[in-house]
Amino acid sequence: MIKKPSIRIAFLFLAFFTIQVSSYAQSRQIPRLEPDPKALEFHDIAARNPDLSWTYLAELSLWASGDTSLSNMQKIRDAVSLLNNSNSLPSPGRERAEYILEFLHTNILRTFSMNQTRVDTVFSNGRFNCVSSAVLYTILCKSAGISTSGVVTKEHAFVIVHISGQNIDVETTNRYGFEPGNRKEFHDQFGRLTGFSYVPAQNYRDRQTINQVELVSLILNNRIAELERANRFPEAVPLAVDRTVLLLGSSMSDNNYQSSDTFFENPKKDLTDRLINYGSSILSANREEECLNWAAAASSRYPDPARWQELIMAAINNRIARFIRERRPADARIFLENNAFLLSRENYLQIDAMLLDAELLQRANNIRTAQEGYGVVNDIAEAKQNEKIPQKRAIEILTFAVQKTAAVLCAAPDMNWRAAINYIETVLSLYGSNRELEQNLQIYRSNLAADYHNRFAAEWNKRNFEEAERILNEGLAEFPDNRQLLSNREIVNRQNSR
Repeated sequence: MIKKPSIRIAFLFLAFFTIQVSSYAQSRQIPRLEPDPKALEFHDIAARNPDLSWTYLAELSLWASGDTSLSNMQKIRDAVSLLNNSNSLPSPGRERAEYILEFLHTNILRTFSMNQTRVDTVFSNGRFNCVSSAVLYTILCKSAGISTSGVVTKEHAFVIVHISGQNIDVETTNRYGFEPGNRKEFHDQFGRLTGFSYVPAQNYRDRQTINQVELVSLILNNRIAELERANRFPEAVPLAVDRTVLLLGSSMSDNNYQSSDTFFENPKKDLTDRLINYGSSILSANREEECLNWAAAASSRYPDPARWQELIMAAINNRIARFIRERRPADARIFLENNAFLLSRENYLQIDAMLLDAELLQRANNIRTAQEGYGVVNDIAEAKQNEKIPQKRAIEILTFAVQKTAAVLCAAPDMNWRAAINYIETVLSLYGSNRELEQNLQIYRSNLAADYHNRFAAEWNKRNFEEAERILNEGLAEFPDNRQLLSNREIVNRQNSR
């Protein structure tokens, strides 16, 4: 089975949330970023001589499987010797290619296992899948003079043998998989039909022919997919590096990479996916600083500015969002400035706006004196004018800060409604109409009018009629349409008419 490693990243911006992926506790040791020298050695051998030997393919397949011993190489040599020294081995041609498939299933392969892609494991327990069986079949065919190519589809791999101008499919997972779709009859020694087998041909609309190195690289590909599925991202990274160097060489340039298969069209992008996935797994554990260190190290070795900027942006965003939730905007500001060099100008401004929003909002929440309020409102207005935060959001915070400042101005015990009124009127004259502040202004005006009424009533009840009327006249001069004060005027008028 072919397993395409997935891309796990789901980034977010300007939101107080964190990336949600696996919480697997990763190793703190940075994964290997330098390729195994064997990867480059194998690449260079294939580049110099495309007509690969079976020993090269055998050594390559064991290396790709992670086998560093010599015992399995000897087992492959023994199998090659047994095959080629067999008295029943047909002459080169179709019969020989079919015989090799039967030989493989008789002497090496035992049980199909969908995820068992490693060649060394085949020799330890006989378990195989489409990739491991296709690679071993290719090695045996090469040793016996049969030309082959690999074939890959979205979820499967098999082999083509090239014989006398014909290309014949071979489903290596099946003992009778030679040229699937044809009925195979079995006869006894007298020519009588004793049975038949039939392996249906597959309708692979997306099938693509690949070379033998690409076929072997599927072992690495499947191992990477298995590791990532188990959240073992640090172990997947070195394999991804090795696979890319095996396919592209030391230059890591895929500009001249020749393959008609979309599965292999951009090995470098596939490597970046693996590197980013590891970074994302670190980020999921809320280890933003470690994620940034990883991005700095890996991006310098394998640059892809746009992709790495996404991860860096997410890491800085998430850490700052956590600082903000913890009500630590000062620490968030230090963190941002310390890591500003990692961000593009555009991304820095985005996060700076988010943080500035939080800083101003916290200051507004903490207004205790009028002077504090004046300072916060001025800074919000400046941020609005310079477009450091969105205009709508700036107005929201400014409104809140003005309301807090006005409340301080008229707080008990003085209840100085006029100070609050004058302040809001000044703000409205400076920054334009604002429905909420205008409503607040009306409330404060009503409170001031009520204050005139209360003062009038207090003096009137004490029979200080002249002082009461003076207060009333002052109030009506400012609020001529106030119903309560007009009612008070009627009381005075009735008193004066007696």
